[in-house]
Order: sequence, then C-alpha cells, then structure tokens
Amino acid sequence: MEDGGGALRGNKKVNKKYKKGDITIKELPVAERPREKMIRYGSGSLSNGELLAILIGTGTKDVSALTLANRILALEESGVSYLADCTPEELIRVEGIGVAKSCQIIAAIELGKRIAQNPREKRLHAGSPGDVANLLMEEMRYLKKEFFKVLYLNVKNEITSIEDISIGNLNSSIVHPREVFRNAVKKGAAAIIVVHNHPSGNPTPSQNDLEITKRLAEAGDLIGIPILDHLIIGDGIYISLKEKMLLQ
Repeated sequence: MEDGGGALRGNKKVNKKYKKGDITIKELPVAERPREKMIRYGSGSLSNGELLAILIGTGTKDVSALTLANRILALEESGVSYLADCTPEELIRVEGIGVAKSCQIIAAIELGKRIAQNPREKRLHAGSPGDVANLLMEEMRYLKKEFFKVLYLNVKNEITSIEDISIGNLNSSIVHPREVFRNAVKKGAAAIIVVHNHPSGNPTPSQNDLEITKRLAEAGDLIGIPILDHLIIGDGIYISLKEKMLLQ
C-alpha cells in the first residue's frame, strides 16, 4: 500500500508538471538540446525557435528559453520575419524577456543584416541585377519603411561602398540628385546603382519611382556618373528598371 501511495504521489507530481506546460532544456535528451544540436549537426539543423533560444540563453524559473523563443515567434503571424524590423521595447512585451535579452536578440539581427549587406574583402562585381538583389534582398525585404540606397561602383563595376540616402516614402524632394551624387563625386565613383524597397512586398514601380529614376539618370549623364540600374526590392522578388527598359 505504501508503494502504491508513493507511486500515486509521484504521478501527481508528473501531472502537475505536465499541466504547467513547459519542459526545461536540461530535461531534453542531450541530442535534442539546441546548443548540442548546433555543435553536432551545425546551425542549419536548428529550428528558428532553437536558434532564438540560444540567443536568449536562459529562461525563468517557470519557463524555458525555448518556450520564450516560441512566444516571441508567435507575436506576429509573420514569425521570424517580424524580428527583422523589431525593437527591444516590442520584445520586452513577452514576459520573461527583459532589457538584456531583448538587446541580445536585436544585436544578433543587426549583425546578420550587416554581414548580408557588407561585400566580402573581394569586392562584389555587379555584373547583373541578380547580383545586387542577392546582396540586399535579405536586408531590405522585411523593412517597414522605404529605404533608398546608392551603390558606388569603380571602373570594373565592383561595389566599393553602399549608403542610405533617404528613409520614408520616396518623392523628388527627398531623393534629390545632389544627395545622390554628392558622395559619388567625393568617392570618385565611375557609376552608381540605386536601390529601394517596397514595404508592401510588391516591387512594381510607381509613377513616382519612374519620375525619380528619369531625373537621376539625367543628372548622372550631366555629371558623368551614369546610373546603371534602379532596382526595386519586394518580398523575395525584385524588378530591374534597366531590364524592363524603363531606364534609358
């Protein structure tokens, strides 16, 4: 009878823990723990939640880091894409995510953006619109505002640097030729490529996009620094105005 009572009490403990709805990472099999999986199989084997749990580091006394990670991913229907333009203040809304953890996550996201944007030591050759789109797509596809960037090229069509010229809805007063070409002249650029994103995810050029492109192209011809292309970045897709014969 005594053993039966002890077993019953043990089951109650298990049931209570099950109802709590959380399992600590230490209770997972070693091969299923995020850090161990990364070391054994590489980062590509981890889910978004597991990668985020490694950044979070530790959970609370009641909730594991993995559960906190999945709560963050559930903040928006877009899941992990939401983090691309998230702020620490937004992450702090999740109970168990304080200032330190939120800043760790945002810092990691920002590093990823910079790595994706920054050409390697061997300069990227802008041989095709696809080369430029591949360089900037992951950074720009999730942005909630329009960013207008200029890529400065040398005589070999290698990208020497990339700069943000404006943030916000594009118009001719914000994207002015003097702003676009000022640094192009200083840097001795042989040509430039301009890129901006559409937060809607649809890269179809607007009439305003076409007017700005024409104005910049005319200024570039006068200065002697031609615009080779204007790319519009959407959500995983892009449009090259050069390819569409919209940039003469």
